[in-house]
Amino acid sequence: MQPSNFPTIFSITESELDLDHLLAQVTLTSTGAAAIFAGMVRGETKRDDAHQTEYLEYEAYVPMAEAKMKQVADEIREKWDVVEGIAIVQRIGRLYPKTPTVLIICTAAHRDTGVFDAARYGIDRLKEIVPVWKKEIGPTGEEWVEGAYIPKPGE
Repeated sequence: MQPSNFPTIFSITESELDLDHLLAQVTLTSTGAAAIFAGMVRGETKRDDAHQTEYLEYEAYVPMAEAKMKQVADEIREKWDVVEGIAIVQRIGRLYPKTPTVLIICTAAHRDTGVFDAARYGIDRLKEIVPVWKKEIGPTGEEWVEGAYIPKPGE
């Protein structure tokens, strides 16, 4: 199978994330390894001043976010030509502690092919360039959580 025919999924959804379903979609008969990153809502945050989180509200500009997710998948394929399947899925809406918010899956024939690095790159790059916004709501109020990325003209 040619890399252009390898399965690639990228989406923003309000639905519950289904790891088994996504994994099945990006697994080929040649797949022997899957590296999976799952981001979760924390109920206790130690960033800055430690505090409790009741829930998070995620928002996204879906067309732009999905275009950027495709860019992340394309970058993974450029860097790791052994990656077979890729899934990048971000959940939006009101999400409570212990709920998965994002799944990054990269599959390959073997575990020692860079598939772990590819999945790590996927989540790091998603945080850098995909326009998803997060508001943290706790017992003392709410706060938009800002990332470090500031887009350059044309990005």
